[in-house]
Amino acid sequence: MTTEKNPVQPRPLRESAKESITHFFEQLDGATCTDLHALVLAQVEEPLFRAVMQETCGNQSKAAAILGLNRGTLRKKLRQYHLI
Repeated sequence: MTTEKNPVQPRPLRESAKESITHFFEQLDGATCTDLHALVLAQVEEPLFRAVMQETCGNQSKAAAILGLNRGTLRKKLRQYHLI
């Protein structure tokens, strides 16, 4: 429960990302990883777009504005992740 004296502070996204990536490297156990940037983007983008589309009740114009993308790019990404 949130009160004025003790507001709930969300965990910074960067901390969650760092923890997940550190865990990923631990799981590799010395194996080589390539194309990590693309892997991380693919893992993060789909739930990001899904959450924003849910938040905007499917309104692509609002979602594009929230994400800072033009509507065409958003539609391309939504198709890529089979969200439309």
